[in-house]
Amino acid sequence: MKTPEVSEDAVGRRVSCEGERGTVHYVGPVPPTAGLWLGVEWDNPDRGKHDGSHEGVRYFTCRHPTGGSFVRPKKASFGVDYVTALQQRYQVELQEVIGEEIKISSKTVMMVGFEDFKQKQRLETLTEVGLRRCEVSGPGLENEIRNTTPLAESLDLSGNLLSSWEVLAAITEQLESLQVLQLSHNRLSISSDPSHLSPAFSRLRVLSLNSCALTWTQVLHYAPMWQQLEELYLADNDITELLRPENVLQALKVLDLSNNQINQETVLEISHLPWLEKLNLSSTGLSVIQFSDASPGNQTTSFPALKTLLLDNNNISEWRVVNELEKLPSLLHLSCRRNPLQQKEKNLETARQIIIARLSRLELLDMRQILPDERRGAELDYCKMFGLAWLKAGGQYDPEKNHPNTEFISDHPRYLTLIQKYGAPEESELREQKPFALKNQLLTVTFVCPEDSERNPIEKKLPGSMIVQKVKGLLHRLLKLPGTELKLTYTCSKMAGREIEIDNDLKPLEFYSVEDGDRILVRWSG
Repeated sequence: MKTPEVSEDAVGRRVSCEGERGTVHYVGPVPPTAGLWLGVEWDNPDRGKHDGSHEGVRYFTCRHPTGGSFVRPKKASFGVDYVTALQQRYQVELQEVIGEEIKISSKTVMMVGFEDFKQKQRLETLTEVGLRRCEVSGPGLENEIRNTTPLAESLDLSGNLLSSWEVLAAITEQLESLQVLQLSHNRLSISSDPSHLSPAFSRLRVLSLNSCALTWTQVLHYAPMWQQLEELYLADNDITELLRPENVLQALKVLDLSNNQINQETVLEISHLPWLEKLNLSSTGLSVIQFSDASPGNQTTSFPALKTLLLDNNNISEWRVVNELEKLPSLLHLSCRRNPLQQKEKNLETARQIIIARLSRLELLDMRQILPDERRGAELDYCKMFGLAWLKAGGQYDPEKNHPNTEFISDHPRYLTLIQKYGAPEESELREQKPFALKNQLLTVTFVCPEDSERNPIEKKLPGSMIVQKVKGLLHRLLKLPGTELKLTYTCSKMAGREIEIDNDLKPLEFYSVEDGDRILVRWSG
């Protein structure tokens, strides 16, 4: 809807121009040019040219130095009302055909078969209304919305021209069944007491406010409107510091704060939401989480109901952060992809196994289910991997004397529980963590087939970083045994007469302390 004549009342209203949306902050002349101008702060600062000043005169202010510009009123659209947008969005040409007479040969017939289709398309029956980027700016005539879409349970008003929560409430108060509301990519102000608007959102359960330039303080200020809210999506806003919600948001089960640069010291301010089950903190710059109320091996009172935690694309680089997550009493699902932590290990699968071993209740990691066999293997490998550190810290095979120092317990809070579960690893199984610089060291190993005397030993030079799975692939080719399940062990001069099992295809040879000159014994069945 083009509006060539506007008054100063247009200040605060939302407009669109050439596909970009903004807020009017000034209406009036801009000398030396003649005529009326709109001073607009654009949602996309790349659309603007300045910060609201022109030739030394400030007409309005912007959050961004290039967020503003002046446009003529005739180039700006102030939008349309809800029902007009609805009709433009849902009105189909087919309705013009229904009921028309059409001549076929010499007979005149009525179009049939369209009445049911028409009934389904009637706006009055819609339960999901999608008006994304339809330039909705207001409710229209009184009760028109109530009469047009009375059954609407879900409404998408993302990317529209709504200027305030009061204007929005004038729409939603007419939708008595509304439970899901999408409001992303809007800029909504408020001038009244938010609690006075709560009847307009009395049934609301799900609210999306992604990319709305909101701070957490604003969210808490608006929150009295949403007394029954269970899911709140706030990705990509201006949330930097969290404050404790007092008497608001207490029914929340899902909270998405991703893509906000949050001060990690304030994350625990939301830890007492009693029903919060899913929290998304991906891409928030997080590097540390600490629950100081609980010692290693004990449970925190923070996030009592939290089952799912998303920590992708952050700066987590220390295993002690994972140890802290073990303190969460209800955590079942974790995603922490693309963190520096994974780069500490030789491959992503090793990092995955360490996380599984450190978190006893986890059922899903990085969107992959943890099966019982995987957990058992991860925990056994963890015991072997850190067995030498356990002994050096004062660990003993005698349970009554097994008291490693506090530093080890802090670094590996589950270790004692795991060796109680599986038994302490034998000294021959312990793996010394080798320096990263040795990764590409070549080892001369001899492959021997003890159960097939006709095969001669094969000597090969292999990198210590070569994983067992690739070693088996090489052996399949050398021994011409395609598709056969191979079992590997090795012997070394340091432990004469003993065979050490190589039991994990995802581990490198150096993980098993295979050294130059060792013999790898190859067996198979069938």
